Amino acid sequence: MKGRNMTRWRDPAKDPRQEPKSNVITAEGAARLRGILDHLSRVKRPALSTKVGEAAALGDRSENADYTYNKKELNRVIARIRYLTKRLDELQVVDRLPADTGKVFFGAFVSLEEEDGETLDIRIVGHDETDTTKHWISVDAPLAKALLGKEVDDEVTVATPAGETIYLITAIDYRDPAQ
Repeated sequence: MKGRNMTRWRDPAKDPRQEPKSNVITAEGAARLRGILDHLSRVKRPALSTKVGEAAALGDRSENADYTYNKKELNRVIARIRYLTKRLDELQVVDRLPADTGKVFFGAFVSLEEEDGETLDIRIVGHDETDTTKHWISVDAPLAKALLGKEVDDEVTVATPAGETIYLITAIDYRDPAQ
C-alpha cells in the first residue's frame, strides 16, 4: 500500500530528528531572526493578503490559479511567522563572552588542524543559525560537543561516517563575526 501520505516508520528513540535542540542563540542570530519576522509581518504578509483579495474579487475561485497560489503562499508565510514568534520566545540569547576565553564555549571561532595538515575554521552557534558556507556548526553537532571545554593544543577525536577523525585545536577566538 503505497501512497503520497505513506512514510517510512522510524523508531522515535533512535530518530535523530527527535533529539532535543538547545535553545541558545547568539545576539546576531537573534537579530537576524527578528529581522526576518519583521519583514514577513510588515511587508510580505500584507502584500500577499492584498493579492489574495484581488484574485478573489475576480470570481470563481476553484479555477483561479492566481488565487490558489497566493493563498498557499500566504498560509506558508503565516505558518513561518507563527514558528518564528514561538521560537524567539523559547530562545536564550548569549550576548556576553565566557569567563575563560581560553577554552571553547558557545560562540567561539575555533581553528582546527586535521592529521593530514589541513585546517578547518569553524564557529559554534545555535541550531537556528547554522550555515555550512560560513562553517558555522550547531552546538548540538558531534564536533561541537567534542570541542566544548577544550583548550588550544588539545586533541579531539570525532566519529565520522569515514571513521574517527582527530583534530588539533590551534586557535580559539571570540570576535565579532562582521570583522
